[in-house]
Amino acid sequence: MPSEATAAGEPRLPAFKEALRVWLKIGLLSFGGPAGQIALLHREVVDERNWVSDARFLHALNFCTLLPGPEAQQLATYLGWLMHGVRGGIAAGTLFVLPGMAVMLGLSVLYATLGEVPVVSALFFGLKCAVLVLVVEALLRVARRALKTDAALALAAAAFLALYVFGVPFPGVVLAAALIGYFAPGAFRGGGHGTAKDGPPAALDAVLAADPGRPARLAARAWRAGWVAVALWLLPVALLMAAGAGVLADVAWFFSKMAVVTVGGAYAVLAYVAQAAVQGYGWLTPDQMLVGLGLAETTPGPLILMLQFVGFLAGYGAGGLGWGVLAALLTVWVTFAPCFVFIFLGAPYVERLHSNRELTSALAAVTAAVVGVIANLALWFGLRVLFAEVRRVEVGPATLDMPVPGSLDPLALALAALAAVCLFRLRLGLLKTLGITAAVGLVAKLALG
Repeated sequence: MPSEATAAGEPRLPAFKEALRVWLKIGLLSFGGPAGQIALLHREVVDERNWVSDARFLHALNFCTLLPGPEAQQLATYLGWLMHGVRGGIAAGTLFVLPGMAVMLGLSVLYATLGEVPVVSALFFGLKCAVLVLVVEALLRVARRALKTDAALALAAAAFLALYVFGVPFPGVVLAAALIGYFAPGAFRGGGHGTAKDGPPAALDAVLAADPGRPARLAARAWRAGWVAVALWLLPVALLMAAGAGVLADVAWFFSKMAVVTVGGAYAVLAYVAQAAVQGYGWLTPDQMLVGLGLAETTPGPLILMLQFVGFLAGYGAGGLGWGVLAALLTVWVTFAPCFVFIFLGAPYVERLHSNRELTSALAAVTAAVVGVIANLALWFGLRVLFAEVRRVEVGPATLDMPVPGSLDPLALALAALAAVCLFRLRLGLLKTLGITAAVGLVAKLALG
C-alpha cells in the first residue's frame, strides 16, 4: 500500500502520530452527547484541519446514523479507517471512548465508596454550558452546508417536528428520509467531495482522487478486521455464559444485546435498560440510575457509557470493588466491540455508493433529516442545561418538552453567555473557551455552595 507520506507536491494525509493526537484531543473534549461530539469532530477534521470535506463527512455521518450504537464514536472510527486503514479506525474509535471510560470508572468507584463528589460536579457544570454553545454553532454551520435545496430544508424541519413534537422513533425518521431521497433523487443533492470550505481540497479527498484504488485496498483489510472483531466480541460472552460466571455472564449477555438494538443512540434504550437493570436484575435503584445518567451527560465520551456505571454497580453489589471494575470493563467491551464490527464490515460497501445516484440521494436526504435530529438533541440538551425542571406537556397528539420558567438557572445562562463571548467575539478557540468556562463554573458553584 502506498505510504501516506508521498513525494513532494503530491497530496498526502496527516501522519498517523498527528492523527493520534487529534483523536485523543477529541476523546478528552467530547462532551455534550452526540450533538456536541459531532460538532467537535466537524470542527477538528473539517474546519480546523481540512482533512475531510463537508460532503464526505456528512456521507460518513449518514451511514453511522443508520447503525446501532453511538454514531459519533462510529463516525470517528470510519474517518480514522479512511485515513489510515484498520489501525486508524481502531485508534480513532478507541481514543474516542478511552478517556470517558477512565473518567466514568473513577467516578463510579468514588460514588460507590464516598457518594457524589461536589467538586467534580461543579467542574463539569461549566463544561456543559460551554458545550451548549458549541452545539448551536455546529448546528448552524452544518445546516448551512447540508440544506442546499428547499426539499432538504423541509425534510430537516419535518424530522425535527417528528422527533420533538410527535415522539416518532428515531429509526422511523431516518428510514423515511432515506426512502424519500431514494425515490426523489432530483430533490436532494449530496454534493461533490473536495473542499471543506473555500480553499484547497480536503486532504483525504485529494488523496483518494490521486489514488482511486485506495478504498478497495482498505476494504480487504477492513473485512478481515471486522470478522476478528466479531470473534473478540462474542467469544468472551460465550465463555462466561458456558462457565456460569454469575453476574459477569449476565452483564456480558445483557449489554451485548443492548449494543445491537441501540439504533438512535443511548436514549432509545434507556427506558428498557432502566427497567431491566432496576426491576429485572436488581443491580441498582432508580435514583442510582439517574445518577449514572447525570455522570454520563457531564463526562466526555458517548452517552452510552452510562451502561458502564450500571455494569459497575452490578459487579460491585455482587462481589465488591474488584468485581465492580471487572463488570465495568466487560460492559465497555461488549458495548463497543460491535461498533468496530459494523464499521469494518459495512464501511467498504458504503464507499462504493458515491457514484450511485439514487443511493447518494437517499443519504443526502438522511443528511437533511440528521440536521433535524441534531436540532432536537441540541434543544433537549439546552433545556436541561439551562433549566432545573423540564416537563412533558401533551397537546392533542403532540407531546412537548417544556421548561418550567421559574427553574431557569441564572448561573448556567451566564456561563453559556460567557462561552459564546469567548468563542464568537474574542475567538479564543475551543480549548481556552472550555477551560475558562469550566474554571468560572467551578469557582461559582463552590462559592454558592
